[in-house]
Amino acid sequence: MADDRTPRVLAVWCPDWPVVAVADGDPETPVAVTEGGRVLACSAGARAAGVRQGQRLKLAQRLCPALELRDRDPEAETRRFEPVVAAVEAFTPRVEVVRPGLCAIPVKGPGRYFGGEEPLAALVGAAVADALGRPPVPDAVPGAVPDAPTPTSTPPPASTPAPAPEAPQARIGIADGLFAAVLAARAGVLVPPGRTAEFLAPYPVAVLGDEAPAELLGRLGLPTVGSFAALPPEAVADRFGPSGTAAHRLARGLQPRPLAPRDQGPDLAVEQRFDPPERLAEPLVFVARTLAERLHQQLAGAGLVCRRVAVEVACADGRTASRLWRHEGRLSATALAERVRWQLQAWQSAGTFADSGEGFTLLRLAPDGLSPDGGRQLALWGQAVADDRVERAVARVQAVLGHAGLRRIEPAGGRGPGEQQVRVPWGEPYEAAASADAPWPGRLPDLWPAVVLREPAPVRVLDGAGLPVTVDGRAGVSARPALVVVRGREERVEGWTGPWPAVEYWWDQSLARRRARFQVVVDGGRALLLTVEGGEWHLEAGYD
Repeated sequence: MADDRTPRVLAVWCPDWPVVAVADGDPETPVAVTEGGRVLACSAGARAAGVRQGQRLKLAQRLCPALELRDRDPEAETRRFEPVVAAVEAFTPRVEVVRPGLCAIPVKGPGRYFGGEEPLAALVGAAVADALGRPPVPDAVPGAVPDAPTPTSTPPPASTPAPAPEAPQARIGIADGLFAAVLAARAGVLVPPGRTAEFLAPYPVAVLGDEAPAELLGRLGLPTVGSFAALPPEAVADRFGPSGTAAHRLARGLQPRPLAPRDQGPDLAVEQRFDPPERLAEPLVFVARTLAERLHQQLAGAGLVCRRVAVEVACADGRTASRLWRHEGRLSATALAERVRWQLQAWQSAGTFADSGEGFTLLRLAPDGLSPDGGRQLALWGQAVADDRVERAVARVQAVLGHAGLRRIEPAGGRGPGEQQVRVPWGEPYEAAASADAPWPGRLPDLWPAVVLREPAPVRVLDGAGLPVTVDGRAGVSARPALVVVRGREERVEGWTGPWPAVEYWWDQSLARRRARFQVVVDGGRALLLTVEGGEWHLEAGYD
């Protein structure tokens, strides 16, 4: 029979963790971490100036001219979060890393051992504060349920003491289920058993995630989680299908899917043993990609998905380490391998295996929280099968050449031909492609050269009198180019056009540059792309 009992979960949330991981200093300094051309997270100082998560960078910089931008660094986030996870792991080995900056543990066992939920929350908060090297945040408010927030925001409850602004701190929350526990951690409250639905009721339906049709529910007059939860489950299932049913269960304070006990199935864990032991962590990263593919194949063959994946490592001296990562059936094999790499680097940075000179003997990936796979819509004409074959072939090549040994070409923004495309290691995300179509003043016409030199070659450009041709600050040419001297050989200029001036990074003196490009046709009809910068001429590319 299905079981609707929702386990109690304690969540630890570190606010603004992407900012904390890459920017050390006063939180009042306006700093924002960017991803895909938008603000991913920002400091308290940036929020005070009006910067918000999800804003475009131009709007954020207009609101806060002093805003310091940082690129997201997932590896640094994982590495710096490892001491926090290790502090929580002292209370139970079942620590689940939802993402860097957010982890959770079950309450049932640790709560009994440490005298209840409130003492457990206080002890975890103190341990995490010690790991962060910060004063502990004020204790969570037991039994507090926040006032109704506005439909577009989820503020903490009025009864929760505001955290001190001088340092990043962790917040603790306890509720029924992981979803509610995360919101409780953000609010800094301990929700009593059985009152999770009441706690969730004031929040906007958007907090339920992509599975909830938030826009449609708002038009239907159901803007809050409580109003959505009041609908009959049968009507929700008929209207919104399985995804809507899962969101409705979350709104009612239940697990997204009921737990269905089943007979013990086959062991779906995958592992790789090393004999002799492997002394370096980098080969384990390559093996992790292959193991992740095998794990996904086994899960697909059994018709199952998992909520979590345990990354386990063993050393020749007998020491082991394990960490749970959230999966929920949404991580591809490449994404799972990336998380294994982050975790290995975090263990190395934390010194977990610093004095182990005997090497690693085992890498194991074990799925946890199995449930039936509801299926996904595949692409037409067998494209999904072809993509799987490509990914497997790429994994084999990278295992031989290294992670950066196989690259793909991605469009990028820029003015010169060498800036229009970048090489990205296969499997790594690249979010700057949108800038390729952005306006670039000084950009060359669409007729691109066929050959682009890896390093521009120095040349001389002379006028009819044999004097060097110069370009002033207003892009004025001193004389008509008559000769181009390439590697000591003079070539007469038959035609030319330009300049295309470009002033780049004028706001940063360390990166600022001013240059201009010319297209010239020399003897024999060959066309060249020349660049002048700081009075020096270079051959950048050639046209066929």
